[in-house]
Amino acid sequence: MHPVDDLRKLREVLGSFATGVTVISCLDAQGEPVGFTANSFSSVSLDPPLVLFSLSKTAQSLSAFLHTSSFAVNVLREDQRALSERFADSSADKWSSVSWETWETGCPILRDALASFECAFRYTVDGGDHVIFVGEVERMDRREGARPLVYFASRYRRLDSDAEG
Repeated sequence: MHPVDDLRKLREVLGSFATGVTVISCLDAQGEPVGFTANSFSSVSLDPPLVLFSLSKTAQSLSAFLHTSSFAVNVLREDQRALSERFADSSADKWSSVSWETWETGCPILRDALASFECAFRYTVDGGDHVIFVGEVERMDRREGARPLVYFASRYRRLDSDAEG
């Protein structure tokens, strides 16, 4: 057993939970696309349809998300690891050569994502060293037949099979 004040160990143990990988996007005050890689995405409620993600209080993109009225969540396919790595790099030119479109709000929707959600910003919650953003899903789409990019134990993974229980 380890004390919770061992942050390295805490991160390692939290990594025991497998997650999908997303790119969260919005437009900044100048109308430029902003995005980052996140595995901190979750469904909150079906009625109303609410989702959440969290963003570090030190993230360069925090201001853009705090001042937006909408955001998009793009769930990545297993063959989009390079895209995940690009949007995880704060110094990268994230949007060059990336195929994206817009729906109603203008938020960047990655064309080849496994699934995409366009959300109206609803509220934030203080989450310690992160801000938790909650949005209401207004539009969504899903690519049939694709498999998700999975992150587990600090590494990208692939699902081994589609076998049921």
